[in-house]
Amino acid sequence: MEKITVTINQKTILIVIIVLIAASFAFLAGQYTKQGTVSEADGSAKIGNSSSQIESSAIMAEINPPEGYEINATYGDAGPKLLASGAIDLEKFKKVYEQSGQPLTQEQLDILTKGSDQKIKITPQNSYFLLNFLWAVGLANKNKILDEGQMMKYGGVEKVGNFASTGGWTLAKSKATDYYSKFAITKALSADQQKILDDFANNAYRPCCGNSTAFPDCNHGMAMLGLGEMMASQGASADDMFEAFKYVNAFWFPQTYFDIATYFKAKEGKDYKDVDARTIAGKEYSAGGARLVEQWLTANNLKQQPPSSGGSCGV
Repeated sequence: MEKITVTINQKTILIVIIVLIAASFAFLAGQYTKQGTVSEADGSAKIGNSSSQIESSAIMAEINPPEGYEINATYGDAGPKLLASGAIDLEKFKKVYEQSGQPLTQEQLDILTKGSDQKIKITPQNSYFLLNFLWAVGLANKNKILDEGQMMKYGGVEKVGNFASTGGWTLAKSKATDYYSKFAITKALSADQQKILDDFANNAYRPCCGNSTAFPDCNHGMAMLGLGEMMASQGASADDMFEAFKYVNAFWFPQTYFDIATYFKAKEGKDYKDVDARTIAGKEYSAGGARLVEQWLTANNLKQQPPSSGGSCGV
């Protein structure tokens, strides 16, 4: 009887050990699933705590290339025309940059006073200059988007000066409304060029206020309109404009587009350059959708502060 009892106890212990080992494997498998790369519930990327897999400096270099992003348009004589019209007071303009610790370079002074045939290129060093320069172009250049669009719908002739993009422009010879859609800063657009501009302006949004470029009620919107007008007048396509938006807005709103680039890298394995520019410019990402992107990154432990950049709010 004693021998039988010992045998039974040995078998019992063996069974218990096997059960414990199986349970341990099950637990580890569950933990792996929670921190794996794909959630079966929603198909989204789950990076868990491994945010180091997405290196912040690499993402920043994608959205704000250190060498800059060249746009399919030249400065032409826009600078001298802005000075001649009074839309830019050169001394006021220079003073703003001196006070910010970023005095205008000789190249930038030449763009304003002599014009330039070089392609516009946005870089970490000149993004602030371009924001104010293009703001003046958008404000002063005559176009039906300003004459007949949402600025008139919501402001009208009497109150059009009350928007941030108009009342906030303090670098002209006189008040901003004296220059609102009054001058031929760019070449007049053909009917086809205006259609291309309208397509771009109505479908390119900004994260600061969620409005489209067709409603340029803030400085970033007016600057993007100015860029679109310069590009359209020089024969650029809508695709060219959306691609320019994708990088220019990333210099002006680095946190938003750093988040968007991180999101696409984590969820779809795409580099920023490979994401469709019209998609990025649309409501889903550049307007209210930017908040959803931020929430997703936070939930997946991927929310990061981008390295410092040349972004600025202008004036």
